[in-house]
Amino acid sequence: MYAELRERATELARVLWREHTVYRERGGGVVIRGEHVGRWISLAPTGGKDQARVRAGRLLDGGTTAPARSEAVVDLTAGTNELAAVCRRLLADVAAAESAPVGGPRPPRASKPSKPARAAKPAKPARRRHTSLGSWVVLLCVAGIVGLWAYSVLGAYGY
Repeated sequence: MYAELRERATELARVLWREHTVYRERGGGVVIRGEHVGRWISLAPTGGKDQARVRAGRLLDGGTTAPARSEAVVDLTAGTNELAAVCRRLLADVAAAESAPVGGPRPPRASKPSKPARAAKPAKPARRRHTSLGSWVVLLCVAGIVGLWAYSVLGAYGY
């Protein structure tokens, strides 16, 4: 499967970018890096025959990769141009997510009919938990140990 992914990735890289690097990733997939555009695409095997998971993301300063912003499952029997179209769509999603304001809503997709806008609800204040669940478990365990110790000591004296 790796040889097929490598071959498809090399063909795909030639179609997408003039300058690219193709290499193997740890999970057995193949990564195409486009340094000049600051983006990467990953092809990884899936459980299905002749299918691959395609993910896209951006390159950070220093050459490290940011987590994938979008992904899709593609059929490897499709032509290189069809795979390139899917990759271009994923790369466009990455670019749109990068240009969107942080914490702001994503722009609506063109394929979905738009819904009428609702009035925004006022934000509720965040509820803070003072003692976490783990702390309560530790406190109950300590209380149980103290209770067992007291029972054994008092039981020895006949109380």
